[in-house]
Amino acid sequence: MTGPEGATLLEPGDGSLGPLLRVTDDRLPPGAGYGVHAHRAVDVVAVVLSGSVTHRWGAGAVVGAGDVGVLRAGTGLEHDEVAGPDGARVLQCHLRPAGTVAAPAHEVVRAPRGWVDLGRADARLWIGEDGADVPDGVVLRQGGGVVVVWRVDATRPDWAR
Repeated sequence: MTGPEGATLLEPGDGSLGPLLRVTDDRLPPGAGYGVHAHRAVDVVAVVLSGSVTHRWGAGAVVGAGDVGVLRAGTGLEHDEVAGPDGARVLQCHLRPAGTVAAPAHEVVRAPRGWVDLGRADARLWIGEDGADVPDGVVLRQGGGVVVVWRVDATRPDWAR
């Protein structure tokens, strides 16, 4: 593998998953990136399953295995994510923004377990181990024992109607 490889896990196209637009399972070899690209009016939640990526925008940030990067593209930005020395496996989750478009921002939530506060009422993210405690929702089991669950409000917000 010389560049990123990805498999689309979800991309309903009909709004049936509310703000959740697409989820891809991406694998990047060591040192590979997506290439500098633009986003606008989208939130991208990156769940790093293994390895690490360096988020290249603003002050930059390393997002390691078990961490969650939350990019709010807002009014627009150009960025890249580049895999660390062990490569990376990342669930890239694209969501319609929760409200009016604001300035771009990026934060890293370090090794969350349970519900992750995304600061939005229409989408909740849960990360944990597989077992009886996995909550209902859009359940993604990608191997390795880690489960990612999206619980979304499938109604469209007033501003999007």
